[in-house]
Amino acid sequence: MTTADETAIAVLGWLASEPELLGRFLALTGTDPTGLRGAVGDPGFMAGLLDFVMDHEPTLMQFCEATGTKPETVARAHAALSGFRGDTGSA
Repeated sequence: MTTADETAIAVLGWLASEPELLGRFLALTGTDPTGLRGAVGDPGFMAGLLDFVMDHEPTLMQFCEATGTKPETVARAHAALSGFRGDTGSA
């Protein structure tokens, strides 16, 4: 069974093999390469990894193809780590 944290760690591992995307992720988050190891396990950072792939469908599909992960698995992990429950509530 894959947990949300495991999915986020898989995204990080995949990004490590994609220098251009990793650079974009680091630039968007303000994280430096040396800070990555210490950030793993931080709920906000883990959610940010999943935000990164979920916010750009081509990136999501690249990750899923490369790792054999279903997009639905990433979406569930994203929802779990970001706290999204799927209800819209009222404004």
